[in-house]
This record gives sequence, C-alpha cells and structure tokens, in this order.
Amino acid sequence: MTRTILLFLLSVVSLSAQDWARQQLERSPRHREWITVQHDGRSVAAFVVYPESSRKSPVVLVIHEIFGMTDWVESVADQLAAAGYIAIAPDLLSGMGPNGGRTNSFPSQDAVMEAIRDLKPDQITADLNATADRALKFPAANGKLFVAGFCWGGGQSFRFATNRMDLAAAFVFYGPPPPKEALARIKAPVYGFYGGNDERIDATIPATEQAMKALGKIYEPVVYQGAGHGFMRLGQNPSGDEPNHAANVKAREEAWARWKQLLKAHE
Repeated sequence: MTRTILLFLLSVVSLSAQDWARQQLERSPRHREWITVQHDGRSVAAFVVYPESSRKSPVVLVIHEIFGMTDWVESVADQLAAAGYIAIAPDLLSGMGPNGGRTNSFPSQDAVMEAIRDLKPDQITADLNATADRALKFPAANGKLFVAGFCWGGGQSFRFATNRMDLAAAFVFYGPPPPKEALARIKAPVYGFYGGNDERIDATIPATEQAMKALGKIYEPVVYQGAGHGFMRLGQNPSGDEPNHAANVKAREEAWARWKQLLKAHE
C-alpha cells in the first residue's frame, strides 16, 4: 500500500467517527440552528452559528469538503462564531440524497463523494449566492461577507470569488484554483492555506501566483511545511492517528491565527 493511499484511508476513517467534533460543538454556549434557504425551486439546508456579541457582525460563508456536511464543518462554524462572526454553512447536497435528503441521508461516504462530484457548477453558485444573500439579511449581520472552503470546498471558495463581487475576502484551504480565464473577474483578495505534503494542490500555486499578479489581483498563499491535505480537520482530531499529526496540529494552529488576523483586517 502506497503512502498516499494510506493517508487517504486514514483521512476517511477519521471522518467516519467525528464524535470529538460533535462533543466540542455540544459544549458551545453559542446559538446554533438549521435554516432553509429557498431559491429557484430548491430548498437548501444551512447551518448557522451566531457570535455572542453586542454589535452587528460580518458573515462568513463556509463551504464543506468533498465529504459533505459533517460534524467537523459544524464545529468550524462554531469556532468562527467564537471569533465574532456569523457563520453559515450550506449543505450543498440538500435535496440530492435518497428521498430528497441531504448529506446525512446517503448510505456511505463514497456515495456522498460521488454525489458532490456530480453537482452542477451553476447549481453550486446559485446555492452559495442564495445562502449568502439570506445571511446578509439577518438582523445581526453588518453587511460584510467572507467566504471560506476546505478541500473541494476550498476550490469552490476560490471559484465563488470569480462570481461574487461583494466579497470582502476569500479564504482557500487546500483547494485548486478556477480556470485561468476566470481569474480576471475576481475583485476580493484571495488568501491560500496549503499543506507542504500536498503536491497535488501545491503544484497549482506558482502559476496561480503569476496569473493573479499579472492581473493586479491579491493572492497570498502560505504553505505549512509537514502538514498534509485536510490539516485543518486532521489537526483538530484529538486521536492523532495520521502519520504527520504533529505537523497538522501546528499547521492548524498557525492557520487559525492567520485566518482570524486576516478576517479582522478586512472587517
């Protein structure tokens, strides 16, 4: 068995048992709820967490991994709320599962991944736009919008920046860039977070830097050495069952610190 396959299998195993993420979420004092976002005949389930704040807050649109809407994604939303932001995470498989269900209705993780790969780009964009529009209308929202995504969602957050002109910033966690010709439409600064042991994604960074610079766009990638793909999730898992866990923990801590600094800078 190759090292790449082993790391992937370990990643999937850690995904299927996220009790640690659920337990952390259930200890949270912050208000959280599921809402339904309706648009164009679709109903999208979205998870919302509010900060405990005396002022109106910016919105962070969170895009899940290829593994769908998991307990870990909900925990990320809660951590963003702890930092002072309204976090909203749509389940982009809403209505796509058995009997019209969402991520939690699929019979297996493989089925979830296959369904996400089959999602139509225009539907993804419409779901994200409708979710963002709904969140910006929350009475507690201040009108500022950010987007962040992980893995598959990281690529979608970069692509969303090509389609959403009122973004304050986009945060791409180990996701691929959109086609080069789409980059010209980006108006928001884009900040990348990448694992050093993730050459499949890291190989896209130099050309993206060059293209964004030529277009006069802001693209600032940081590579966390020793960390693997999915380090934000793997580094939070207390079981530490992947080979480079210490590097993932360190990368996650540094990435969270950077992320919060950048969010604050663009408020």
